[in-house]
Amino acid sequence: MKKIHFVESDPWLSPFAQEIYNMVSYCEKRECEFLQGSSITSFARGYDYYGIHAMDTHLVIREWAPNATKVYLLCDENGWLPREDYQFNGTSEGNWIIHIPESSLRPGALYALWMEWDGGAARRIPAWATFVEQDPETLAFSAKYIPYKPYEWKNTIPQKVASPMIYEAHIGMSGSEPKVHSYDHFTDHILPRIHQAGYNVIQLMAIPEHPYYGSFGYHVSSFFAPSSRFGSPDSLRRLIDTAHGMGIHVIMDLVHSHAVKNEVEGLGRYDGTQYQFFHDGPRGKHPAWDSLCFDYHKPEVVHFLLSNIQYWMESFHFDGFRFDGVTSMLYLDHGLERSFTQYSDYYQGGLDWDAIAYLRLANKLIKEINSDALSIAEEMSGLPGLAEENENGGLGFDYRMAMGVPDFWIRMVKDTPDTDWSMGDIFHQLTSHRKEEKVVSYVESHDQALVGDKTIIFRLLDKAMYDSMRKDQPSLDVDRGIALHKMIRLATLTMAGGAYLNFMGNEFGHPEWIDFPREGNNWSYLHARRLWNLMDDTSLKYHWLGDFDHDMIHWAEECNLLSEEKVEMLVCNEGDKVLAYRRGAYLFLFNFHYENSYEGYTIPTKGSRYRVVLHTDAISYGGFNRVDADMTYYAMPSIQNNQEQRIRIYLPSRMAIVLKEDKI
Repeated sequence: MKKIHFVESDPWLSPFAQEIYNMVSYCEKRECEFLQGSSITSFARGYDYYGIHAMDTHLVIREWAPNATKVYLLCDENGWLPREDYQFNGTSEGNWIIHIPESSLRPGALYALWMEWDGGAARRIPAWATFVEQDPETLAFSAKYIPYKPYEWKNTIPQKVASPMIYEAHIGMSGSEPKVHSYDHFTDHILPRIHQAGYNVIQLMAIPEHPYYGSFGYHVSSFFAPSSRFGSPDSLRRLIDTAHGMGIHVIMDLVHSHAVKNEVEGLGRYDGTQYQFFHDGPRGKHPAWDSLCFDYHKPEVVHFLLSNIQYWMESFHFDGFRFDGVTSMLYLDHGLERSFTQYSDYYQGGLDWDAIAYLRLANKLIKEINSDALSIAEEMSGLPGLAEENENGGLGFDYRMAMGVPDFWIRMVKDTPDTDWSMGDIFHQLTSHRKEEKVVSYVESHDQALVGDKTIIFRLLDKAMYDSMRKDQPSLDVDRGIALHKMIRLATLTMAGGAYLNFMGNEFGHPEWIDFPREGNNWSYLHARRLWNLMDDTSLKYHWLGDFDHDMIHWAEECNLLSEEKVEMLVCNEGDKVLAYRRGAYLFLFNFHYENSYEGYTIPTKGSRYRVVLHTDAISYGGFNRVDADMTYYAMPSIQNNQEQRIRIYLPSRMAIVLKEDKI
């Protein structure tokens, strides 16, 4: 029996070892069945066959619709009517093909399909369409023919990021005006901000086309089409190319966990059946998301999804993906109403082995295309082996989103006075993850910024956000909130299990929630934007938080902090509210006490000397400058034990200090 690394290293998994081995064997068997001896990159090139392609003197269009009885092309040339001279020819494999003169679809022409089946017929957007546009008056979507023309890439893809500092962003709401912003606006105005702020990875949301803007891009309709709301495909390529020139990687928020149930715009009942792409019956409908669930057992579906991955990486040079909704994929019940507090919660016959086989293949494909690419799982159950390499029996993700961290901070800020915060709980929650996996730690993502929820800064400041954010407006509430905001982010970053993430605007404490246009707000764009002027205005306190985040990110990236895996606790004093730990050459000292400052506080450490490299109490960060940043601290032997070394340091209340060890 082949050894599986994460099983061998964790004795608590031994009761479930046989099931894990059987699952891995099943996945390997499915891989052989799918690939049939070909390479995975050759298998995942469906976009070279399906969709619309220019030949010598004509165009060829292919689609897969096994239940259809007739398929027609609809376009301006035939008056958008299903005419016989625009009828596809069917094959035994369920494929449909048509050859038409180039004059039938000129560059920029709109088109769609008319699909018939026993008992019905309907207009459809081609599943392999690479650009889809919505009519502003009728709101109907149509595919748009854009002839292939190689994009002239100016910059090479950057080398692998050792410590990903991820900036989660949404193109449409990235500007200050209440409207939908473009790829070009993001490239020209937001990319320079992200670069200046020090982030080395951008995670773009809502790129594949989606009918409802307010879905945040999580109800995808056209999987191969970058959203036309934001501009042309080449504008997206320019964005990625420009980011690469800045040394920034760009990853996509990829939604392969489900699809929008829309039939006219999406894949729902595409060929008249529910089961073409999705499971038939109740299993094909997600009970919580009002969407459709892919059938990962079908070779055609796996081919479609893997081709989608390769398409984005090859045609647009994306540097990887953050896979959305992985927990929903892993479990037959989507992980709903399950606590995952013990290993038996994972292995009780509830795992979807076909979905796991697909995810293993997806990660294998990503690495074969670009070995430096990033693959991140949005996954909350903590399934063993998720972020373990395929070769070791794992699913192959590089990172798992540490989804418990923002939930922890919300509980702390919302339900527990900071006078009662537990230092041990903070350390445990921020460092807890499986040995074999790396995680992306974050204080808050877009989820915590949506209307109906609250960001950390809003929970800390509440109404003071509205009337006390000018520097000439003193406020103890704001002083407290700004101090804790910096400490929370510094602790989360410096104890992160491999990578760190921030959502656009949260670095400077953006005061507005996110509310996309909808019937309930009279279709307003007022809160679907980011107010960058608040951070830029030096008369306001927001820029203090932005300046601190800038210095924190630059420092952590420059010293490659997160590549050092070990985080060693040094002090955990619940009474004093002091937490201290070491990571590599750095000491991190936190005093969470609301009023007590400590003179000559003793910190056990290695023998050496230390200097201040960052602290949250600088006046430039909205602090009170109670720390001598030029001070050098020398470790001295302990009186009780000459083998132990200690430093003594002044720790003001509600602040944190980062010290670097200097070798003598």
